[in-house]
Amino acid sequence: MRKRYGAGDTAVDALKDVNMTVAPGEVVGLIGPSGSGKTTLLKCLGAVIEPTAGRMTLGDEVIYDDGWKIDDLKALRRDRIGFVFQAPYLIPFLDVTDNVALLPMLAGRPNAEARRRALALLEALDVGHRARAQPSELSGGEQQRVSIARALANQPPVILADEPTAPLDSERALAVMRILNRMARQYNTAVIIVTHDEKIIPIFKRIYHIRDGVTHEEAGEGREIGD
Repeated sequence: MRKRYGAGDTAVDALKDVNMTVAPGEVVGLIGPSGSGKTTLLKCLGAVIEPTAGRMTLGDEVIYDDGWKIDDLKALRRDRIGFVFQAPYLIPFLDVTDNVALLPMLAGRPNAEARRRALALLEALDVGHRARAQPSELSGGEQQRVSIARALANQPPVILADEPTAPLDSERALAVMRILNRMARQYNTAVIIVTHDEKIIPIFKRIYHIRDGVTHEEAGEGREIGD
């Protein structure tokens, strides 16, 4: 995959040669210095911006091949790609359950079904007891768990996580990684985590290091963190 901004003498190649493969149920790290292309790559993978050239597949379906092959990119992002950010970005006037249930509702699921799905995910993430709480009543770690539940709400085949542990201390960062690994296995979801967080880098079994817009696959330590 390639991504170029601008044209002619002022053109900048943010992504020059990106090759990545992530299997269902696998969690991989994406690391690199500031300005290396991590954010641009995540936006391309999330169908937020369009690559300049290349090919992307989701499962067996080609979604980009020197142009989008999907008509409704909004539905693609909503239904088939989960996003976890450094900040949880929970909607402050909705309780925890409705924050998680909102995406399935927007995808057309009945409200009762969407809320059942939300409650099941909250229980799985050990925040079921906070289901009726407002986001402002949650700790930082609880808010991030709710944001992970929201990312899983439509059972997407892939989750893109951008610095999900950056604001957390070591204990909570490892707890988030434990959850993401468990959820990836449980729901057969591929997870790509962009991070600078040295606390969690040793956990990855596989890492893509991006330098000057080029990806290099590396073996990680795969340090066990338990369940």
